[in-house]
Amino acid sequence: MTAERHLLGLIGAKISRSITPAMHEAAARALGFEIYYHLIDTEALGLTTQDLPRMLDGVRALGFTGVNVTHPFKEAVVAHLDAVEGAAAALGSVNTVVLSGSRLVGHNTDYTGFITGWRRAFRTLAPGQVALIGTGGVGRAIAHGLVALGATALLLVDIDARRAQALALEMGNVHPSVAVAVAPDAGTAMKGADGAVNATPIGMYAYPGNPAPAGAFAGLKWAADAIYTPLETEFIVAARRAGAAVMSGQELAIGQAVDAFALFLGRPAPVEAMRAAFLQRTQAAGPARAAI
Repeated sequence: MTAERHLLGLIGAKISRSITPAMHEAAARALGFEIYYHLIDTEALGLTTQDLPRMLDGVRALGFTGVNVTHPFKEAVVAHLDAVEGAAAALGSVNTVVLSGSRLVGHNTDYTGFITGWRRAFRTLAPGQVALIGTGGVGRAIAHGLVALGATALLLVDIDARRAQALALEMGNVHPSVAVAVAPDAGTAMKGADGAVNATPIGMYAYPGNPAPAGAFAGLKWAADAIYTPLETEFIVAARRAGAAVMSGQELAIGQAVDAFALFLGRPAPVEAMRAAFLQRTQAAGPARAAI
């Protein structure tokens, strides 16, 4: 009898060190079948958002079961899908595309993964007033996740002020009971906040640094980073030094992968197998290896 096999992939820029393949392949082994998870690194291939239709045609033609989508394509990919379901429809951001016949159906597991990760890291802690740094694809998902977790106010920061303003308008329409405003910079947004989230690429191996000034972390109760490699980003280190409880990108990375696997394969993911694969790869890679 031929073993069940699936072809999955990840579309994104600078993803050569992604740990996502290891998590999905470990999950498949735990369930007794095979997955080949292919990295479609657009920077290495010289591709841009203009090439998304061609990439997605290739996904169809080659018989992929599905693909994940990461920076910088989570919002741009929406226009090229046949349908968008679940939270992704409200978020306007997709990180998981499932093939249904020849149809491409978009989902967002950053949203569900962030909520799961929060509850694992912070238990019943309420977000309170939050400074959200970065309002791109993952930032949009986290913004809605924070509201679902009980955030009372969001102060949004982005190098593209128009993008932050667009999200503020959207959040105000969808969640009128939550105060949402755009701040000019991270330091201003974090002043008086209960917590802060880094939803930018700053801190990844390819984009080193801290999106917030070191002095801005004083008084924070908690901080979360969407980046998982390195786990100890400058953002997380500064928050911990200031006495804040922290949630590294580990929980979001595992949570979104677990939910994506279930969408791809139509069955629950073996969570502990995926967590073990993540931990094994991050520990073997050391403190400064790769990204989603």
